[in-house]
Amino acid sequence: MEPTPRTSSQPAAWAPLFVIVLSAVSCSSPKEAAKAPPPAGPVGTPIEIPVPLGLPPVAAPANNKPTVETVALGKKLYYDTKLSADDTVSCASCHGPAHGFTDGSPVSTGVGGKQGGRSAPTVLNAAYSPVQFWDGRAASLEEQAGGPIANPIEMNLPHEAAVRKLNADGEYPKLFEKAFGPGPATIEKVQMAIASFERTVISGNSPFDRYQFGGDKKALSPAAARGLAIFKDAAKGNCVKCHTIDDKYALFSDGKFHNLGVGMNAEGELADLGRYTQTKVEADKGAFRTPTLRNIAQTAPYMHDGSAKTLRRVVDFYVGGGNSNPQLDKDIKKLELSGREREDLVAFLESLTGEIPKEVLSQ
Repeated sequence: MEPTPRTSSQPAAWAPLFVIVLSAVSCSSPKEAAKAPPPAGPVGTPIEIPVPLGLPPVAAPANNKPTVETVALGKKLYYDTKLSADDTVSCASCHGPAHGFTDGSPVSTGVGGKQGGRSAPTVLNAAYSPVQFWDGRAASLEEQAGGPIANPIEMNLPHEAAVRKLNADGEYPKLFEKAFGPGPATIEKVQMAIASFERTVISGNSPFDRYQFGGDKKALSPAAARGLAIFKDAAKGNCVKCHTIDDKYALFSDGKFHNLGVGMNAEGELADLGRYTQTKVEADKGAFRTPTLRNIAQTAPYMHDGSAKTLRRVVDFYVGGGNSNPQLDKDIKKLELSGREREDLVAFLESLTGEIPKEVLSQ
């Protein structure tokens, strides 16, 4: 879930993926941190995580290399509603497999029916993003994992209460000991475990990947192949400018922030200042992180505010050149695309739906 920026928020004996080298960030209070220093790292069985066709390796934080035990614990925590104040909301409530690890809503709903101000971004391939959330306010998956738990409009469970709840549970203390060694659950361990699981939530080997990287020129339909050409053509769609395709893999995101003019209010002003809320840099007003396009057909509605209901609406928005405003990205321009070319682009986007490891799909 992604609330408005006044608060800080945002999934077994196998597992899929390598991982981003970033430090785990403690969300504990100074008093709590003094009592319980961050764990040295997992003590369980290290795992080799295969990467599917079309994705690069990713590195793990030095103190949070993936293990059988941390991934299994993180999966249980990810799907468990115990991490919410009223036992009704889990991480998967806003980032569930039924909707490509989003929730299928313009904005997400937390405890007590409270709604955030932004659409829940997908967790799929989040391990490849250099920062998390639409405005980039979390520097790692570890830092991101702690935000929604305490956020009052999401799970609304203070970290101290969450830890007490887990340590009083009949099963969790044993699982934390297996994953991290002797000692009680801490919020740092919770964050590390959830982040380890989230790094296994990846998708590749799509029809596009088999066509582009696997040499199977029959993997794409004629319409999707034409759409790929438009996607890459600087004189046509030029989508690849931000949704990147490299020689050996494709993340479909440059990891940067861009203003498209999405979310203008009735007065023609930006309703959400996006990245600016974090940097206070004028050029960042209305800029949001480029989302991955992988499995995009499963994650409607689109844009940070969920304002585009279909992929065709997204394409039409770009064809129109976005919405004019002082910070509009210089690469957003009106496109000369026919109706068939727009449909071809949609066909290409639909070809980006790849395989997801069955082990991550449910508790």
